[in-house]
Parts: sequence; C-alpha cells; structure tokens
Amino acid sequence: MLELAVLGSLHETPLHGYELRKRLNTLLGMFRAFSYGSLYPCLRGLLNDGFIVEEEPPQDTVLGRRSKIVYRLTAEGKERLQELLNQSGPSSWEDESFGIRFAFFRHTEAEVRLRILEGRRSRLEERLDRVREALSRTRERLDSYTLELQRHGLESVEREVRWLNELIDSERRSRSAPGEGDHPRGPAQAVQEETQRADTPEADR
Repeated sequence: MLELAVLGSLHETPLHGYELRKRLNTLLGMFRAFSYGSLYPCLRGLLNDGFIVEEEPPQDTVLGRRSKIVYRLTAEGKERLQELLNQSGPSSWEDESFGIRFAFFRHTEAEVRLRILEGRRSRLEERLDRVREALSRTRERLDSYTLELQRHGLESVEREVRWLNELIDSERRSRSAPGEGDHPRGPAQAVQEETQRADTPEADR
C-alpha cells in the first residue's frame, strides 16, 4: 500500500521528500499508522526499479541554502501504478487497503472500481452476519457497556454498507447514462450532489 500511495501521489505532481511525507501522512494517517522510517527504503526500492527518478529543482525554486531532491514518476512508474490500480482481488477489499485504493479511484478504470466496491460490500455483509450471530448468542451474558460497544460497531458497519450501496448504484448509473461524454460525473460526486439536494429546502431550489 505504501508503494501505491507513493506512486499515486507522484502521479499528481513531482514532490520533494518533505512534501511527499506530508501528503502521505495526510493520506495514510486516515487509514493506518504511517512510519516515516518506512518511506525512504520504499523510495530507494522504487528508484532501483526505475519507477521514479531524483531530480534537482530549478535554481529559482530552491528552498533555503540546500537544494531539495524532487522525486518524479517515470513512464515505467506510471505502468507500475496502473498495474497496482488494476488489482481488484480480495486484498483490495480489506480494511488496511480499501481506503488507499479508494483515494486513487479517479485513476482507476470504472470496471475495476465497481469490482472493488462490490467486493468490499460483500466482505462487510459477511462481517455483519457474523457480528449479528455472535450478538444474538451472547446478548444475555454481556454487560450494558460491552453490549453498547458491539451495537456501535454493528451500526458503523451497516452505515458503510449503505454508503457502498449508494456508490455502487451511482457508479452503475454513470456507466450506463448516455451522452455523458468522456469524463462522466464520478460516483462520489453524484452521491454528494444527491445528498445536497435532499438537504436543500424546496423553496431554495
């Protein structure tokens, strides 16, 4: 996932190490613990594989006295990024990877996006069944706080399943809608617009 996050971030724009660290901390920090100590070994590996290159920035953009090395994606790196983005197996549905994959959905093919969303929903529905079954068996033996914690977890998973249902429906509509052009409205944008319309008083529409 760190390799995907680095390549995906550099696909947006070349970055020097400090900028890349900040961007990865913002991205990865939402989904998993991010160690700066793991970044530079990853960068060295990507450099050795030819997926990125180091460049000196132009003199007029040098910050401070020391020039900062800028990392840029190569053509091979773009191919590697696309290879990673096209992976849609069970590992892309799991908690530790789904959020990262979703963050780069704009660079992912529509068919792959849909497979990942449907796979994630299926995985969560299996989890819901297990939690509900366990809750029904142990309800009488749990104290009120433990029971409330389990209910909270159940509601969180149910909420994500509803969110995935909306994304999947919107993704399918975007693919089937005629006359949308080469860049149809993304599913997240469609869901957001529908939510805003629902929250807007009729007199203000």
